[in-house]
Amino acid sequence: MARFNLRVYALITNEFNEILIADECRHGQFFSKFPGGGVEANEGIKEALFRELKEELQLEIAAADFFYFNEFYQASAFDDRNLIAFYYRVSVNKNEIAISNLIYKIPFFIEEEKQRWINLNSIQPSDLTFPIDQIVLKKLKAL
Repeated sequence: MARFNLRVYALITNEFNEILIADECRHGQFFSKFPGGGVEANEGIKEALFRELKEELQLEIAAADFFYFNEFYQASAFDDRNLIAFYYRVSVNKNEIAISNLIYKIPFFIEEEKQRWINLNSIQPSDLTFPIDQIVLKKLKAL
């Protein structure tokens, strides 16, 4: 029986044409991605998005616009499951998200998550670790 890993991510932009990136180290592996995470049992996709944003960023949003999901096979980076990822666009004012203004070195190898704003014009697909994120960034920049 096939196993699936359902994930949901936010493409969070602000009034300065910046996009929020999450940098994480888990199990000794560093990666840069869009904010978000796993869909839990008995949870809808959008419901999971709202929960993840509240947990990770203390951000409560009322709306998000569907943007993309992968219709192709993608192996999960962390287990043997088939990854299905959903992406939603979210616009906020920069001051709605409290992140540290301290610049940190990338990569880092302490088990933690940090966020940073990057200008949408300067971010490149290679700045993101995962293949679907790279595809999504290209589509977002093409708008």
